[in-house]
This record gives sequence, C-alpha cells and structure tokens, in this order.
Amino acid sequence: MPNSKVLSEKQAVVETLTEKLRGVSGVLIDYSGITVAEDTEMRAKMRAENVDYSVVKNTLMRFAIKNVGLDELDPLLNGTTSLAVSADDAVAPARIIKEYAAKFTDHFTIKGGFYDGKALTTAEVEQLASIPAKPVLYAQLLGTMLAPISSLAIVIKAIAEKGGESVDVVKDVEVVEAVAEEAPAAEAVEAPAEEAAPVAEAEAVAEEVPAEVPAVEETAAEEVAETPAE
Repeated sequence: MPNSKVLSEKQAVVETLTEKLRGVSGVLIDYSGITVAEDTEMRAKMRAENVDYSVVKNTLMRFAIKNVGLDELDPLLNGTTSLAVSADDAVAPARIIKEYAAKFTDHFTIKGGFYDGKALTTAEVEQLASIPAKPVLYAQLLGTMLAPISSLAIVIKAIAEKGGESVDVVKDVEVVEAVAEEAPAAEAVEAPAEEAAPVAEAEAVAEEVPAEVPAVEETAAEEVAETPAE
C-alpha cells in the first residue's frame, strides 16, 4: 500500500492530466529512442507556440482519460507515452508532433489524440495537422473578408479618376466651342457698323460740295462783269 504522501502526489498528477485533457486538443506520442538533443529542440519549438509537452505514466493517464470521458484512448496507453496539449490552439500540437514524427521516423510516432473532447486516430491527428496555423487562418479569413471591399475601392477609385478627367475635358471643349461660335457673329455685327459711318459721312460731304462750288463760281463771274474796264 502506498503511503498517503505518495497517493496524494499521484492524485495531484491525475488532476493535472485531467485539466490538460480538457484543453482544445492534444496528441499522444511514443517517444522511445529520442535523444536529449532532439527532445530539447522539440520542447523549445512547443514552448514557442504555447504547447505543453510532458512524459506521462500510463497508469495515471488512464485515470485522467476516464475523468474526461476519453476511454477510447485507453488502448493507446502502452509502452512509452508523452502528451502534447494546447489550451487555445487546436492545430499546434498536431502540427508540431507531425513535423517531428516525420523528422524522427524511427523513434517518434503518433499514437492518437483528441480534439474538443473527442478521441482521434493517428490518421485524424495527421489531418488536423494539415490545417494552417491560427495566425495564417486569421490572415486568410481577413483577406477573404477584405477582398470584396478592396476590389470595390479599386473600381470606385478607377471610375473616379477616369470619370473626373472625362467630365473636365468635356466641359473645357464645350466652353471653347461656345466661344468660337459666338465670336464670328459678334464681329460680323459690329464691323459693318464701324465701316458704315465713314462711308455715310463721305457721301454727305460729296453731296454738299457741288452745291456750294457753283454758287462761288457765279458770284466771281458777276463781280468780274461788273468791274469797269480801265
């Protein structure tokens, strides 16, 4: 019989595992044969993506999976077992584990996993791993949402630039044509009026001069006739 201290420690471990299994997703791994250097590299990668990784005891893990209703994982709890879980990223554990399983093919394999309270097979874990990382998904979603708006903005800008230029050109052409049409008419009306005045004055002078000249000549002739001869 284990003493109370050991029992208490095991209960604490089971409670910790139970909480981990309540996370968004997790993967069970057979890590047999992995070197210290490989383990250190992988743990660093997981910490960078907020993935919790730990080696677990199968006996204690069985209690934990029963606590959360994941009894389907029980057959996987044999040999060496480690657990990678995430509380907020459903894809990260599967993606990282799949990456290192491909890298350490002879001593690092996926046993199975869980997602949203449901057990997953090895094939399902690999399918989950194929989903892009959360930042990539956010970027893709944002791009999808903004694409129609961006396209509309580009079209409106193009129409505004092209349409605005067309309107200005049309207005300028209309003004020039209007001025060109009115200018000859104005000159045609004003020019004859200016030329008519000198012609009328000349005609008036011409009519008056002949009438006065004969009168002067007759007066001179009469004066000559009346002058006595010397």
